[in-house]
Amino acid sequence: MISEPATPPINPGARTAAETTEAAAAANVRTLFSNIAPTYDRLNHLLSFGLDRLWWRRTAQVFAPVLRKPEARIVDLCCGTGDQTAALLAVRPKTPGTEPVTGLDFSSEMLARARAKFPSSQVRWIEGDAMHLPFADASLDLVTAAFGFRNLSNYAAGLAEIYRVLRPGGQVGILEANQPTGLNALIYNSYFHHILPLVGGLFSGQRAAYRYLPASVQRFPRPPQMLRMLSEAGFSDAGWDGYLLQAAGLYHATRR
Repeated sequence: MISEPATPPINPGARTAAETTEAAAAANVRTLFSNIAPTYDRLNHLLSFGLDRLWWRRTAQVFAPVLRKPEARIVDLCCGTGDQTAALLAVRPKTPGTEPVTGLDFSSEMLARARAKFPSSQVRWIEGDAMHLPFADASLDLVTAAFGFRNLSNYAAGLAEIYRVLRPGGQVGILEANQPTGLNALIYNSYFHHILPLVGGLFSGQRAAYRYLPASVQRFPRPPQMLRMLSEAGFSDAGWDGYLLQAAGLYHATRR
């Protein structure tokens, strides 16, 4: 009888090295992303073969019914240089009085590039901590995060904070990388754990950052674990749509 592979333990959150506290881990992640901000966009497109653009648009289309409501309050967490935020904005009504989309990130360097790329009056950029959101309880209709949630220092606490700020019936969408299994893993691991760190480190000059990237995906919860965490945080209708050999996918759920 063939036994199922062991389920890896759920790590509490991102760690760039051997940090012993969440505060130290968060500070190191912030420094890491601020350092790669100048080359972040170019390398993202190159290393994902341009598929990142498709995934941002696909995420926006999943939540189009919410995005098309002018009064809906929407926040894109860990927004980086703003591409997912802009994809959400593209679906929003262009009529006067439409509520702006908010992009939030903890890196001022990333936000400076977001503001330069997308100077629309229908978006506001906020420097803030996804673990301590500057929004009232039950005040938002949609919260998204694209390839940034796994960088939080505590995943369960991050989900709890998202749950806090969503209204009943509000939705969450987390577009995130994944560690495939089986035959898919052979192709994925060759590229993601060897070629990507080499190319990313060479072009950015930040080798540590592109060694952290595959390590952060490897320690992130697998889809069954992440779906369980969403349910434990209080969300209902949790689901996951896998993309590209299941190397990435969109988690989506609703606040009860």
